[in-house]
This record gives sequence, C-alpha cells and structure tokens, in this order.
Amino acid sequence: MKTLERLLGNRQSDGGRHWLFVPYDQLNDQIGPLARENPNDLGIVLIENRWQLSRRPFHRQKLALIIANLRRFALEQAERGVAVRYIVADKPYRDALRPLLKQFGPMRVMEPAERELRLDIAPLVEREQLEIIPHEGWLTTHDQFLRARPKGPPWRMDIFYKYVRRQMGVLMDNGAPVGGKFSFDPENREPWRGSPQPPDPPRFESDHIEEEVAVLIESDFNNHPGAVDLNALPTTRTDADRLWSWAKRTCLPHFGPFEDAMSSRSSGLFHTRLSALINLHRLLPSHVVAEAEKLDIPLGSKEGFIRQVLGWREFIRHVHLASDGFRRLPHHRVEVEDKPGDAGYRRWAGRHWRVRLSPQGLDGGATPCLLKCDTPLPPAYWGTESGLACLDHVVADVWREGWSHHITRLIPLCGIATMLDVNPRELADWFWVAYIDSQDWVVEPNVLGMGMFAIGDYMSTKPYVTGAAYINRMSDFCETCRFDPKSNCPLTNLYWAFLSRHRRALANNPRMRMPLATLSKRSDAKRRQDRQIFTTVRELLIQGKSLTPDVLT
Repeated sequence: MKTLERLLGNRQSDGGRHWLFVPYDQLNDQIGPLARENPNDLGIVLIENRWQLSRRPFHRQKLALIIANLRRFALEQAERGVAVRYIVADKPYRDALRPLLKQFGPMRVMEPAERELRLDIAPLVEREQLEIIPHEGWLTTHDQFLRARPKGPPWRMDIFYKYVRRQMGVLMDNGAPVGGKFSFDPENREPWRGSPQPPDPPRFESDHIEEEVAVLIESDFNNHPGAVDLNALPTTRTDADRLWSWAKRTCLPHFGPFEDAMSSRSSGLFHTRLSALINLHRLLPSHVVAEAEKLDIPLGSKEGFIRQVLGWREFIRHVHLASDGFRRLPHHRVEVEDKPGDAGYRRWAGRHWRVRLSPQGLDGGATPCLLKCDTPLPPAYWGTESGLACLDHVVADVWREGWSHHITRLIPLCGIATMLDVNPRELADWFWVAYIDSQDWVVEPNVLGMGMFAIGDYMSTKPYVTGAAYINRMSDFCETCRFDPKSNCPLTNLYWAFLSRHRRALANNPRMRMPLATLSKRSDAKRRQDRQIFTTVRELLIQGKSLTPDVLT
C-alpha cells in the first residue's frame, strides 16, 4: 500500500470534479463516463474492501487478482489526470461510501454486475446519493433477452444467441449465419491425444505493487486457502493486452475441436483464460468479440469462442437478473440462506470460518434443489485425495491456479457432485471461493442452473451426469487412475444409481427418456450393486477417505 500511496501522492485536486464510484468489476476507462468525459473534470472512488473479501474463504489468488488490479487501475487513471480517492475499508460498501458522499456530494456508478454489491449500495441509491447509470460493458440488454423469448422461461441459450447474432450482425452474411449454421458445437468434441502441443500460459512481471499485495494477503488473509502466484497474475492494462494477444495467437486456432477435451498434462489446453479479466472488465467483451470475428482461424474455433462470450456469458447474466439470483422461480418456493456458507471449509480445515455480519438486505444465497439433495460437499473438493483421478486432477488444478476450463467444471466437478446428491448451494459457494473468475451472477447460473440441475429445466435441458465412458473418451485421466473405466470405476454405478433415485423427477424430461429406458433394462442385481456403491462412495468421501477398488467390491 505504501507504493500506491507514494505514486498517487496528491497530484490531483479534488475540487470541482464530477465523482464516480468505480466497483472492482468495472476497471476499464473505455466504457462509461471515463471513456467520454474530460479526465481533468473527473474523480473516481475505488474501494479495496477487506470486509467483502473476507465474507467467504476466497482463494488467495482471487484476492490478489482483485486487489492488484484495483491498485493498478488507480495508478492508470491518475496518469490520465483523473482524481483518485483510493479507500481501504473493512466494512460494507454503503458505510465506506457515506463519508465520501458527504464530502463530494452525490456520485454516479455504473450498475454493478454482482447482486450482492447492488444490494449493499441500495440504501444510498434510494436516498439519491448514488445515481445508477447503465453498465456499458455488457454486449446485450435485458430487453433483448426478454424479446428473444417473449413467453418467458424456460430460457434457452441457443434461442437467445441466435437472436443477438441476428440483431448485432455478428458472424452473419446477408441475414444468414456464416458457414450455414449458428453453432458448430457438435463438431467441437474431439479428445486431445497429445497433438497439437498446447501453449503454456504467459508469465507476468511483478514489482512493488504486486509484492505488497502478496505480503498483505499473507499477513491479513492467512486463513484463506490456496497460494498466490504473482507471475500468473495479469494486473496492468499491458498485461491484459498481452494475455489477449497470446490467446489469439496460440489458443484460438485450435480452440474449437478441443474445447470439450480434458487432460492431466494441461489444465487449460486451448482455452484462453480470459474470463477473470473479462469479468473485471480489464478486457472488454466487445473488444474480444470484434477482434475474434476478424481472425483468420477455423470457423468452428471462431464461432465457439464467440458463443462463449456473446452467447453463454450474456445469457447467464440475464437469467440471474430475471430470477433475482434464483429467488424467484415459476412453480417453486425457494428458501434463502441468511448468511454465506463456508463451502465445506470447516470439514476440510477442521475449524470454523468466521462469517462477517451482513448488512440489511444481504443474505447467503438462494437454495433451490429440485432433486432434494443434502450430501455435504466432500473434503476431496478441497484437496483431500478421493482416489478418482479425474476429480483429484481437476481439484489440484483449481487450488494451484484458481481456475480450470468449462468442461472440467461441468463434468468431473459438477457431475460427480450431482451424482453424490451434494447440496447445490454448498457446491455453488465452493465455486465462488475457489475460482478467480467467480461472481454471483457467474457461479449461480452455472452451478445451480446448469451443473447441478437444481432449478430443473429453467435454463438447462438435462442433468449433466455421466459414467466413466465419457470421461475415458474425452480425457487421459483414466490412464493414471486406480480404477478401470471399463470394469470397476464407481462413476458408472453412481450414474445408474442417480437415475434410479431420481427417476420420478426426471420422467418427463425429453432428453432423459433414452437413459431412463436403458435403466429399466438393468438387472435387479446390478441396481442393488449401484445403490450399495453409491452409499459406500458417499460415506467414504464425506469422511475424507480415499476410494480403492477393494473397498468397493
């Protein structure tokens, strides 16, 4: 902090400025008033909020990413002539902002993406001390989302994606999609068998700013899990541009065919690793979509990447808004936790996580659970060995990097938890604390809505559960596993046991008719074995024990 204070100094006068509150997820001067108004007429408030960063046991790498980018953005704006008031707070945002509002008068703020932050500052908005203006980082409006499917839920990403592609003219040619179809997803499902060689992520230089952040986290956040790797952190505007250049050059040409592949030899394969910077708006979604559209790369890779940003990312944000974070679901009464959960931290660490008191209006999140699941999240998700190579490899990647790509999140992490009947809220909280790109509008639709089917077909068409065959086909995890995917891997039994337990709830789902029909042909002896293996696996993993073939026979 000393370096930031020294570099900021008192170079800018506070007087006569128009003041903006800039949240941690809007760190770009190419959107909003910072893009249009004279820097010498503007002042910004940036809040390094240690109260918020301590509400959950967030990965240390996530803390470092947010704090370092806040500090770097402060310096970048000061260099432009913007007056910067950088505040370190240990209380809710509403309380941190009140003295500044008294000093500077009413401020503007682009609408925060996270529901939690919107609720935190709501009293200031109601008193007209803070004026909410549109967040210009998004590519689509909520009206577009509603017009794409006027009848309302169930919402479907493909319908929304086609609508906005037509509206915006992205990858369109005379009203038709380039290449003759909107999605090349069916073609983008090849396993990776060692070639082409995936690129290593870039490493970034750090100086006193980043080093002081690392010291801060070691001293003030030493009860948080994970570790800080400064050289893996993009913190400056130059770093963000460098990561995007690396992604365009080395990842995107091969992204499409291998976007669903998994490997123990590469945590990312050809995924771009841009999500954390895009969610902080260090990289603008509009910029990466426009540049990706112009790249000379295979159409399947180009469309696949654009679908992730323009399609899925925008879609889940709108679903989260439309459902108020899944607190409002048609035909469902949803309970809400009164405070944040610890995501299984206590069972892993052996001590309680001290939850900070929440101001009025904030809670611990909605708890939808169509399948009525209550299994505690096993310590295996915190790094205790499970004996399942696919799960253990991915979990190790997450705690090493604070990141893994989307199919590892969906299949080993969400899929296994779903088949164990893990409490969906607890897994959603785990994703929130473990991933550097996580925010409430990201985590809850992806985990509650898609990964665990906790809200039924509101936004996803089926549960994403699978036996050993799929993981063996799409990864190399099984090569080093103590279980054989063709004979004794318990994931296959967990799959059939899941279908058997939840057959009634899934009976009317069109995409589950074939698996349920196959289930009906499974012998009584195999069904008993499925139930027994589910019970044994569930109990052993809850206890933090490792699975072995002899225990399951």
